[in-house]
Amino acid sequence: MTAIPSFTGDANPYGGGDPYADYRTADFPFTQYANLADRRLGAGVIAANDEFFAQRENLLVPERAEFDPEHFGHKGKIMDGWETRRRRGASAGHPWPTAEDHDWALVRLGAPGVIRGIVVDTAHFRGNYPQAVSVEGTSVAGSPSPEELLGDDVKWTTLVPRTSIGGHAANGFAVSVEQRFTHLRVSQHPDGGIARLRVHGEVVPDPEWLSVLGTFDVVALENGGQVEDASDLFYSPATNTIQPGRSRKMDDGWETRRRRDRGNDWIRYQLVAQSVIRAVEIDTAYLKGNSAGWASVSVKDGEDGEWTEILPRTRLQPDTNHRFVLPTPAVGTHARVDIFPDGGISRLRLHGSLTEQGTAALAARHQELGG
Repeated sequence: MTAIPSFTGDANPYGGGDPYADYRTADFPFTQYANLADRRLGAGVIAANDEFFAQRENLLVPERAEFDPEHFGHKGKIMDGWETRRRRGASAGHPWPTAEDHDWALVRLGAPGVIRGIVVDTAHFRGNYPQAVSVEGTSVAGSPSPEELLGDDVKWTTLVPRTSIGGHAANGFAVSVEQRFTHLRVSQHPDGGIARLRVHGEVVPDPEWLSVLGTFDVVALENGGQVEDASDLFYSPATNTIQPGRSRKMDDGWETRRRRDRGNDWIRYQLVAQSVIRAVEIDTAYLKGNSAGWASVSVKDGEDGEWTEILPRTRLQPDTNHRFVLPTPAVGTHARVDIFPDGGISRLRLHGSLTEQGTAALAARHQELGG
């Protein structure tokens, strides 16, 4: 694995023009995993000790942070991120914050899971970013209040130790803790601003909940499905196709560049576990002049299984949800959607239930990860 670049120190003051021209970033090795702190999954910043200059909820906005050099309010410069006031010491003789002083925010993940990497983005915080950050995780069942999460009986695990970071930069951290987490505590030392937080990982659902549901979407991100690979990611991520709810705009789906050969585009998925699939939905919402012309769906059982077509190549309509009841239920652990020749789909739904083998495997992993 390539070493993750480390950014430290101030960025230059904003000098006009494109504010992202001197933004420091890199390709991190864990960003192929879904963002567990995505608002579309139900993530939220449920508490913070201070948000004097900018609200904590900005941390999870899906779009990149924006910067308006002339946007001021009665408290000062308005920033698109979470920003706390400047900390002070205890007295005139000791006006500086102590080494232990810090600000914190509690984040509820949209879907519990194993975290593979975290990005603490300080875009546009050039001289007012924290000197260092740290991130801890915990797993608490149900819907705990901030007071319950901060109780003495809750055990927190360090995911990112206190580490110096840079201003106006995407600060990435690989995480190697094999454990299921539901909440994070993000600390900035001693104060400052963070524009965005991204938490990349694998969803680990509660097998008891899925068992009670019976029939559910076995490829949905919130239920533990994930994208393994795709032929083209030019316009939008393939993970959009398994996000909750219907697409709300064109870039909330998956769209490929225009093909100039005689091939086709595709996405390959891993299901939550071995499942019986009984129905398929392919939605092209908001894709009007650029939806896929035709689509087919195949499944395989196990890494070495053979691909079997369960939905033959079928004509798709623009901006339409297509529903198909399979004549024979299909068993598999992986699925693939092929679109012809190119274009896009907004959502794929595979409705079914876990097999006995799938239930056992999911329960074993859940227990192994401390769920």
